[in-house]
Amino acid sequence: MEEAVETRPGLANRAKFLVGGVLIIAAVIYLIISSTSASAQYFFTVEELKQRSETVVGKNIRISGAVIGDSIRYDPEALTLQFTVANVPGDNDEIEAQGGLAVVLHEAVTDPNRARLIVVYYGVKPDLLRDEAQAIMTGQLGADGIFYVQDNGLLLKCPTKYEEAVPEQAGEGG
Repeated sequence: MEEAVETRPGLANRAKFLVGGVLIIAAVIYLIISSTSASAQYFFTVEELKQRSETVVGKNIRISGAVIGDSIRYDPEALTLQFTVANVPGDNDEIEAQGGLAVVLHEAVTDPNRARLIVVYYGVKPDLLRDEAQAIMTGQLGADGIFYVQDNGLLLKCPTKYEEAVPEQAGEGG
């Protein structure tokens, strides 16, 4: 008399499916975490960057500052641009509380006590690079204390371009 061995093929298939699903989910989570940490950027104001300079040298950083017009130097043959930025607040609510972007940028440029940072960019000089423009830059702080902007890592906002759209920020209303 032979005993019949009862097997449940459905149960074995479910277990394989479950293990496979868990492995796929784990792989996706690992890829998300590893790619996020590899491309992570810290966002600092100029003042914060100066305070933490020793710990962020060589790391990908994004900073924002007000361009000091008198500091702009451009070599068209070497495509080298150098300028200085002054600290502006990183919080939009604080910017609005101080009178808007145009006012904050003007005060940052005219205040000699604000933290300042020399910036170097290699490429064509942007048209919007001028006194009191807001520069948002992605790059790395060098051991020499100079911020080196990555390719395509320079974004400029000129508040005078938007004064008509937001007259209270330009001091014309409000």
